[in-house]
Amino acid sequence: MQALLLDGTGLTVPALAAIATGTVPFTVDRFALERVAVAHTRFVEALVHTPVYGANTGVGANRHEQASDLGLAILRSHCAGVGPEEDDATARATMVVRLNQILAGGSGVSRRTTEALAAALRDDAVPTLHGWGAIGTSDLCALAELGLTLVGERPWRHALGPVIELEPTDALPLISSSALTLATAALALTTAEMLLRASIVTAALSFLALRGNLEAYDPIVHLSRAHLLQPEVAAAVRSIVAGGGPAVRIQDPFGLRVLPQVTAPALAATRNLAAVLAAELNAAAENPLVTSDGVRHHGQFHTATLATALDTARGALLPALALSSARLGLLMRPDMTGLRAFLADGPPGASGLMITEYVVQDLLASMRAGIHPTASATLSISLGVEEHASFATQGARDLRAMTRLAPTLIAAELLAAIRALRISPERLTPGLATHAFTVVSDALDPDLTDHPLDADLHNAAALLPALAALLPL
Repeated sequence: MQALLLDGTGLTVPALAAIATGTVPFTVDRFALERVAVAHTRFVEALVHTPVYGANTGVGANRHEQASDLGLAILRSHCAGVGPEEDDATARATMVVRLNQILAGGSGVSRRTTEALAAALRDDAVPTLHGWGAIGTSDLCALAELGLTLVGERPWRHALGPVIELEPTDALPLISSSALTLATAALALTTAEMLLRASIVTAALSFLALRGNLEAYDPIVHLSRAHLLQPEVAAAVRSIVAGGGPAVRIQDPFGLRVLPQVTAPALAATRNLAAVLAAELNAAAENPLVTSDGVRHHGQFHTATLATALDTARGALLPALALSSARLGLLMRPDMTGLRAFLADGPPGASGLMITEYVVQDLLASMRAGIHPTASATLSISLGVEEHASFATQGARDLRAMTRLAPTLIAAELLAAIRALRISPERLTPGLATHAFTVVSDALDPDLTDHPLDADLHNAAALLPALAALLPL
């Protein structure tokens, strides 16, 4: 397996996810390490003749106070260590992000600390990072935990990582990053993109089960107002359902008819978020920033662009999920399917999949609470010196929460579509539709009479990555 190169310039969201989950190994570019060493030398030299924030001055409202040897004191004072513990993948992704950003050469972090961080990743050493304590202007608390783990004041949670003596000037540059926020957003985005592709395949199976009208997906229709990715989504559905039987309605309900119009903006929003994250993952945004002629103090740590992209992604993802719930409702209706209510089997009064609508509406209600724009908030802290924040951190967490709930929601529609096609297999089309049906059907309980549905929902959700892989979009 070819290792991915970390050099401070080319890290992508898929590459980050692959390294964080241990799927792919990595190497560190030696020229980037040399760049780190040069930047550290410049950073130290700047201390001789100019105030450098957090190195020979205090931080926050104490920025005008002269200080020295703040190193470990900054890490200790900024280490709140509260809130939920981040999982291993998120903690490792945080380390990858911070390492790659340092390799961009603007932080002033020493080469020794940089190499120790890389060694910890290679050794599968994972620090304990807690979630609370960030507002979209650097993940100070969590990265202080990482720093204290590197110097041995906190234990590694998994494996045994290096223990080093931190350079006196390394502390603030090490934590001057939104690495945890970026890691959270990137991993959530990876899931969101997968879910959207899986939802298209699922919707196509529902379309066949409901004997939908393909006129709504005609290329002429979508080229007449070709919003970004809308023709591509329509074409993807056409490729799955082509060869189906005649439509039974002149015009379908919205759940079938407006899938391209609703899913396309969600896909576009995830692509925009991916582009924003790519810029952040490879950014030299530390404050102060080491340049070719000294240091610059600035506001590049403010993540307003990321916050806006996250707000947009969550706002666009929810309607696509709501449309899945609408199709589930259609699959429960005898007038739409020509089958029994709730796709029931067995004696009169059987409930079939009735309860899945309750599950889905519970999930949707929970997700609606997370689409409020976090970028609309404001604050005033540190004696009023810091009077604005992006709250991108909260936006990333909310996207992660959505992507953890959404698989079960899509699985409910998938379960219903598969059941309807089991009852009426003649509605299936050959090719991709039959393949998708078989992949899922083989993993579900063949019993269509009333039985506990939790295992079926769990199994269907677990198969969504396999469905997504069938539809590169």
